[in-house]
Amino acid sequence: MTESSGQQPAASSYHRPVMLKECIDALQIQPDGIYVDVTFGGGGHSAEILKYIKGGRLIAFDQDDDARQQAEKITSRSFTFCQANFMYMKKYLKLQGVTKVNGILADLGISSHQIDSPERGFSTRFDGPLDMRMDQSISLTAAGVLNEYAEEELHKLFGMYGELKNAKTVARLITQMRVNRPFARTEDLKSALQSVAPRGKENKYFAQVFQALRIEVNAEMKALENFLHQCGEVMEEGGRLVVMSYHSLEDRMVKNYINKGKVFGEVDKDFFGNEIKPFEAVNRKPIEASEEEIKENSRARSAKLRVAERLPEKG
Repeated sequence: MTESSGQQPAASSYHRPVMLKECIDALQIQPDGIYVDVTFGGGGHSAEILKYIKGGRLIAFDQDDDARQQAEKITSRSFTFCQANFMYMKKYLKLQGVTKVNGILADLGISSHQIDSPERGFSTRFDGPLDMRMDQSISLTAAGVLNEYAEEELHKLFGMYGELKNAKTVARLITQMRVNRPFARTEDLKSALQSVAPRGKENKYFAQVFQALRIEVNAEMKALENFLHQCGEVMEEGGRLVVMSYHSLEDRMVKNYINKGKVFGEVDKDFFGNEIKPFEAVNRKPIEASEEEIKENSRARSAKLRVAERLPEKG
């Protein structure tokens, strides 16, 4: 498609999409279909999807202001950008006059552009403010979590979202240290964690703590749960749901939703014992990146891609 040509170089320098070919293949794009990219980021996936659309539509979502600026570079008339969290997908689709779609793509990872911007505070590699907001209009920041949450709350979030084995120790350390000096910058947090991080694995440990804070600040688990349940409501029969996740918490939620129709708990059954769930898994095991791609892009190492197809409505 001519309108999207020329977008790819800008997008790929901003954020290199992981498993791009696998995502596009999994969507099984129909030229006149309606598709949704709920994590626009640098636009790499969107630019590629637009090459296959003729007469159809692509509606993209991202709450990040940097992503909106990237989206403005796409001139295709088939393209619509919504600056919103994907947990509001159904509402925004309705505003666009769309009730049913043929495919939904979600790349749940944080974009490399966000990581590489020190002032956003997402990265363990740079010193920056403890911000971590994807939507700059919300008030809660990573510093706010560290300085204001009770010890029990910190213990819970480091254990659940960071999967730290010594979450209780970290929570106590932070609540003790903030009394004398509130946490303000990423380097403050890293130096505080030095004493409790496993020797030789400090960087991985810091990344787990940063991940936990990012998930909490952006309410990522709640957003993912809300989004997944909306997918069943808006997807056409035979439509494809393609979701890439980067840590076990997200992957477990996606897997459960696909297999059981809900993020937590067991599948519901009807009067006759038939499972009530909107999707059927296309790939039993998640698709993983090739060794070649991992060599070129280290972010691909932890990526897991799950694909599901919308089942026909029963009754």
